Amino acid sequence: MRTVVAVGAALLLAGCSASGEPTPPPTSAPAPAAACGSPVRDDALPEWARAGFSGDGAGVPHVYGAKGDILAVVFGSPLSSPPGNGRNNKILWVSRQPVTGDPLVITAQRDGSGERADQQVAGGPGPSIVDVPRAGCWRFTLTWSGYTDTMDLVYRTPTAGSSSS
Repeated sequence: MRTVVAVGAALLLAGCSASGEPTPPPTSAPAPAAACGSPVRDDALPEWARAGFSGDGAGVPHVYGAKGDILAVVFGSPLSSPPGNGRNNKILWVSRQPVTGDPLVITAQRDGSGERADQQVAGGPGPSIVDVPRAGCWRFTLTWSGYTDTMDLVYRTPTAGSSSS
């Protein structure tokens, strides 16, 4: 019985650091990478983004900025690089915040690389065609009228027979 108690005590002590706090388990493999891309939704658009849409805009692919200050309505869904035959990467940017007419500045960086694509939309959030140099997950940093928000957009390699959106 003493052997069982001694082994149990040794195991308990081995699981604690010098401070008495539990020692975290060793990590033998890195944690899996998080899936890239902000969620593309097709539920009803928020009321502040419905101007020009019939009804509540349900069924239209859209992506919220991380802060919720901007919405990308992705008419060119799925986005592709290079754009598919007869297709455009059409995105309507809708700001939840007041717009002053300053341009929407888009800085896109490809996940896992230093590759960048920069673009501006004159007059602020509105209709645009946003192409990037290659397929992958792109972190968009969007700046307009004193606001900044981010989102991750996935651009796929076009498939044969891609048609206009």
